[in-house]
Amino acid sequence: MLMMSVDSTQELVERAQAGDERASTALVQKHLPALRRWAHGRLPRAARDLSETDDLVQVTMMRALKNLPAFDVKGSGAFFGYLRHVLTNLLRDEMRRLSRRPAHEEVSPEMVSSAPTPMQATLDLETLQAYEKALRKLDGEQRELVVMRVELGLGHEEIAARSGSPSANAARMRVARALARLAELMHQERRPSPPN
Repeated sequence: MLMMSVDSTQELVERAQAGDERASTALVQKHLPALRRWAHGRLPRAARDLSETDDLVQVTMMRALKNLPAFDVKGSGAFFGYLRHVLTNLLRDEMRRLSRRPAHEEVSPEMVSSAPTPMQATLDLETLQAYEKALRKLDGEQRELVVMRVELGLGHEEIAARSGSPSANAARMRVARALARLAELMHQERRPSPPN
């Protein structure tokens, strides 16, 4: 079984649910760096500045802590998965907002825009949705391997240590199999439905 989070997350969640403010603070400090990295890589290119990433991460933490009494602790990776779920919903809202935002600058004909076109923003959203659906269909072990490698950017040595793999090479092979399965599921998600 994978141990994606450090041992005390479940205990911190339970203590925070019981009203322990220090446990809530410890949860935030523990998950904030990884959540920031995950959010920054997921924001559309047009929104990837530090302030917007931090804003989304802070809103995610506030919502998660507000709803913590109703959170059901289901293992070591459940809380970070919950944070990712809250943040994913905020990211989708942000992508929709960006696609509706009118341009406020006068653009010269010679200037080429680096901002995504509405089509690119839609494709980014479709890719994100296909990824999220495919990720949910992976078994728990493969899902955690993908999250550690793709979303958290962990190296194979660290993945080996957290997942109980005997070596970095063994972890690399397990990650490769999980990514291949993810790609297959994403392809299935993006394939148009056959006509009736």
